[in-house]
Amino acid sequence: MTAYLKLDRIDKSFARGSQVSEVLKDIRLTIDKGEFVSIIGHSGCGKSTLLNLIAGLTKVSKGAVLLEDKEVDSPGPERAVVFQNHSLLPWLTVYENINLAVSKVFGRTKVRAERHEWIMRNLDLVQMAHARDKRPAEISGGMKQRVGIARALAMEPKILLLDEPFGALDALTRAHLQDAVMDIHARLGSTMIMITHDVDEAVLLSDRIVMMTNGPAATIGEVLSVPLARPRRRIELASDRTFLRCREAVLKFLYERHRFVEAAE
Repeated sequence: MTAYLKLDRIDKSFARGSQVSEVLKDIRLTIDKGEFVSIIGHSGCGKSTLLNLIAGLTKVSKGAVLLEDKEVDSPGPERAVVFQNHSLLPWLTVYENINLAVSKVFGRTKVRAERHEWIMRNLDLVQMAHARDKRPAEISGGMKQRVGIARALAMEPKILLLDEPFGALDALTRAHLQDAVMDIHARLGSTMIMITHDVDEAVLLSDRIVMMTNGPAATIGEVLSVPLARPRRRIELASDRTFLRCREAVLKFLYERHRFVEAAE
């Protein structure tokens, strides 16, 4: 059976003049359709670079990214990205920001009324239909991220890529958005890949957690399965033994890797 997404022996290096910096080395991973995978590791281990390779924003140096057995070598709407910075155009309303993406992807396949219905459906999904006529400056940071997620989902991607999407938010807003993403994942069965520094967030949201070694030439150190039933409720999980065991395993990996780097300095 062919993997839905396959990272096949990927290396990534950047060259500046005569100097070559090896960022990623021999990345091997398969991800199933509908799976939620988090990638975690210390700063500088190439997490965002790996996400950019999957998005097609950066080309691999060696190996291949394969989506449904087709090589990824450029950006495309089937791989939508939500960044930590919402990246909304400030002069457009919430509705217009999403319409820009919808018109680009579905301009030839959906008539205007269908596009409007599709935009409103995705705004409803993130509970932002009430703010459709507001501009980014008129809404909160959490609301902007909801709009960014709606815009990404409106392109009907095969994979939703999340690059630390809640990193700039306060704890309460972050928790609400985590719940919203879990709800969207349950409703749509979307394949999601998320970069995070937050161990609790990774365990709460993920089916598997990919733990990266430290750079340079970072690779996948361990992959942890998270055998928690869905739907997941954060208050119940606070004392759940499986949740705590997974959290401990990630912390132990990160602590030991960090200690190794300190010892080598």
